[in-house]
Amino acid sequence: MRISQLDLQDQSMHADSMQTESYDTEQSETVKLLDALPHPILSLALDGTIAGVNAAAEIFFGTSRATLRHQSLAHFLPPGSPLFSLIDQVMTRGAAISEYRVDLGLPWAVGERIVDIFVSPLAEGDDGVVIMLQERTMTEKMDRQATRKGAARSVSALASMLAHEIKNPLSGIRGAAQLLEAEASDSDRALTQLICEETDRIVKLVDRMGAFSDERPIARESVNIHAVLDYVKKVSQAGFARHIRFIENYDPSLPQVLGNRDQLVQVFLNLVKNAAEAIGESADEGEIELSTAFRPGVRLKTSESAPPVSLPLEFCVRDNGPGISPEVLPNLFDPFITTKAAGTGLGLALVAKIIGDHGGIIECESHPRRTTFRVLMPMYAPRDGRSTKPD
Repeated sequence: MRISQLDLQDQSMHADSMQTESYDTEQSETVKLLDALPHPILSLALDGTIAGVNAAAEIFFGTSRATLRHQSLAHFLPPGSPLFSLIDQVMTRGAAISEYRVDLGLPWAVGERIVDIFVSPLAEGDDGVVIMLQERTMTEKMDRQATRKGAARSVSALASMLAHEIKNPLSGIRGAAQLLEAEASDSDRALTQLICEETDRIVKLVDRMGAFSDERPIARESVNIHAVLDYVKKVSQAGFARHIRFIENYDPSLPQVLGNRDQLVQVFLNLVKNAAEAIGESADEGEIELSTAFRPGVRLKTSESAPPVSLPLEFCVRDNGPGISPEVLPNLFDPFITTKAAGTGLGLALVAKIIGDHGGIIECESHPRRTTFRVLMPMYAPRDGRSTKPD
C-alpha cells in the first residue's frame, strides 16, 4: 500500500493541530488554577516586565490583567522596594527566596501593606521569576478571628455566671432600698433612689452581657445589605448623626448576603454610632462613608473539620474622625476594651460575636481622619445552587 506525500503532510498537520489544541487546553487549565488561588501571583521576564498575573494580583494592584501585562513592575512599586532586591537575588543565585512581613510601600495604599513574599526562578529553560505575595493582614485576620471566638466563649461563661450569681442578690438589694425609702427622710430618700438606680444599671449591664451566652443558631435568610444600610443611615440621621454627612459608595450588582436582618442592623448601627461619636458633635466637616463591594478570593476556615468558607462580600463603615490609638487597635474587639470614658467595652465585642456567628470576620484599620471597619461575609446561595451574583 502506497502512502502519498500529501497524505503524510495531512497526517503531520493533523498531529500538529492536536498538539496545539492540547497545549492550549493545558494553558487554559493552568490559568484557571492560578486564578483560583487567593494570593497574588506574577511572573516576570528578565527585563523586569510582567509576563503574567492571576486574578488575585489584579485585585491586589487594583488594575486589570491587560494593564499589568508587559508593564515594568517598577511602574507599580516605589523605587527601593524590598521586592526588587529579592528578585535580583533569585536571578543571581537561581534559587528560591522567602521574606516575611515586608512593607511593599505601595504608593496608592493607605498605611502599611505588609506581605510575605515568595520568589522563585521559573522552570529550567524559561527566563525570569515567579512571585507570590501573601498579605499578612489576611493571615492575622484569621488568627485574630479564632482568638476573638475564644474570648467570646469566655465572656459567655462569665455572663451565665453573672446572671445567676448577681441578679438575684441585686433584686433583694433593690427591694430593701424601696422599703427603706418609704420611711426615709428627704435627704436619705435620695440615697435609696441612688441604690435603686445603680442596681438597675448593673442589671442592664448583666443583661447586655447575656447576649454573649446565647448559643442558639440564628435564623438566616437572603438579606439585601443596601436596605439594611439605608435603614441604619435613616435612623442615625434622625438622632445621633444628624450633624454628619453620609457618603454612599455601593456596588449595585452586589448579591444578597446570608444573614439575620435584625442582627445586621444592630451591627451597623453600632459601627455608625461609634463613628459619629469619634467625629464628635462639634465637627464641621464630619463624614461617614458606607461602602459595599464584591471581593472574590477571600476564604475562611472556621474549624479543622469544616471546608473553607468563601467571604466575597465586603461592607465598610469609614469615618474621618481622629482615629484610634495604636495601643488599643489590636484588642479593639476584645470584651471590656473601650476608648470612651463611660463605655462598657461590650459594643464592639458583641459586633464581632454577631459577625462571627454569621460566618464572617470584621477588622479595623485606623489612621488620622480615616478609620475603616471592614466586614467580610458569605453571600446567600439558593438551594438550587445558582449564583446570586449578576452577570
